[in-house]
Amino acid sequence: MVKLLSAGALIFLFSAPVLAVEYQDHDGMLMDHGDGHLMDMAGGMVMGQNASTLPGGCDSIAESKEITVHAGHKYAEKFPGRMFAFDTQEFNFKPCTKLTVHFINDDNVRHQWMMHGLPKYLYPKGMFHLEVSGPAKISGTLILPPGDKTYLVHCDIAQHMEKGMKAQLKVGKGDGDLPSIPGVTAYVVADDYKGSLPTVMAAVAAAAEAVPAVVAKKPASVEQPPKEDSFISGVTVIGLAIGLVLAPFLAKKFKGMSASEVVVTIFDMLRTGIDQLVKLLSKLVKLVASNKNKILPGS
Repeated sequence: MVKLLSAGALIFLFSAPVLAVEYQDHDGMLMDHGDGHLMDMAGGMVMGQNASTLPGGCDSIAESKEITVHAGHKYAEKFPGRMFAFDTQEFNFKPCTKLTVHFINDDNVRHQWMMHGLPKYLYPKGMFHLEVSGPAKISGTLILPPGDKTYLVHCDIAQHMEKGMKAQLKVGKGDGDLPSIPGVTAYVVADDYKGSLPTVMAAVAAAAEAVPAVVAKKPASVEQPPKEDSFISGVTVIGLAIGLVLAPFLAKKFKGMSASEVVVTIFDMLRTGIDQLVKLLSKLVKLVASNKNKILPGS
């Protein structure tokens, strides 16, 4: 009994670190690669970091703000049909705010907090970007531009935004709402959960049965184009014969060439052939003209 209890205690002690979720902090591991681009070898990345340069139109920093944003599957549970989400779907700040974002990934996959539409003279590609493989945390800072505008914030990993991981960030009053923000605005293409599986299958079967009926009602007066007696024409036979004759020569000519070199060589050969044909026709025309101008004897 004592041995069993000891073994159970050891198993519990060793399994506890595995069961606990440990968040890796990437902020102290990031290497500065210039132009506001920081990254490490563990999957953390910050793009568009700007903590000091004011955007045009900002005389000073209006205020300094810090937010913590969580990302993960569990935050999508309140949005039917969604798979991923941020814990917050809408943000609002004054123009020229210095904003520090602490981004925490609660999943075991990669997530991003990406903001688009920023001035490109200050933010490369007009983007501020936080990315981390979770569970982990990463932080970045930017200075928001002046003016009232609504910016898209999303995860750009394939299908993560389409499955719910997006939000909107309004500077000042914003310039309207973005579509399909979970819990904020209506979806462009709304999910429909009204139809049950038997109903959907019955509709599909009815549509399939209707297809033969439409085909059967085809007017008998529609004439089908006449079919050729043979699919091999005289031109095809001539082409095949020429190809068989020229195949050994072409194989030797094009040996070792790339596809682009083969194309260039073929065009050169065609051009040379056309030039020779033109010269031959020119000689024939001159010959006929000279014979026509000759004075026949006894005339």
